[in-house]
Amino acid sequence: MKIFLDTANINEIKEGLALGVVDGVTTNPSLAAKEKRPFRPLVEEICALVPGDVSLEVVATDLEGMVKEGEELAQIGPNVVIKCPLTKDGLKAVKYLTGKGHRVNQTLCFSATQALLSAKAGAYYISPFLGRLDDIGAIGMDLIRDITEIYRVQGFKTQVLAASIRNPLHVIDAAKAGAHVVTLPFSVLEQLMKHPLTDIGLKKFLDDWAKSGAKI
Repeated sequence: MKIFLDTANINEIKEGLALGVVDGVTTNPSLAAKEKRPFRPLVEEICALVPGDVSLEVVATDLEGMVKEGEELAQIGPNVVIKCPLTKDGLKAVKYLTGKGHRVNQTLCFSATQALLSAKAGAYYISPFLGRLDDIGAIGMDLIRDITEIYRVQGFKTQVLAASIRNPLHVIDAAKAGAHVVTLPFSVLEQLMKHPLTDIGLKKFLDDWAKSGAKI
């Protein structure tokens, strides 16, 4: 399973890449606005930094606007994946942009029926938002399981990109459910590598080494 960072923060991206475990980046209008930088230079820098896929989202809601913005975003770099919302016009945009050779990440997916239609339209990634479903009392991970099973049975090539990740358990469950990608905040990435027994064990090793007086 690939790990993407869900961020537009350059420092977080650099740190994630330095760890050697980050395969790509997803952004959205909220994350980009949070950085308080001109949009185009920001995403150009991100695309230049990241060797893997970078999802950049359109803000238009009509077909013509999504197509226009999507084609502009695609010019930023060969690793750009255009993000379009899962609406009627969003499905049309997926069909059109895919037909022009672009890769599309269909975002804001909250049902298996939406995911089925997106795959049929030709989406490269589908982004089910499991954390937001958990927030309203649904079981978001059930959606990941349903989509991966449907895609496997039907032979769709669309990759399941588990989004709205809130904690390490989401990551483990998404991996077990067969998600191809998980995109997560940098804070969750940091949680994945921490364990109190690791810290305790390391302290004991170092204390014992210091007492021995030995040198490497």
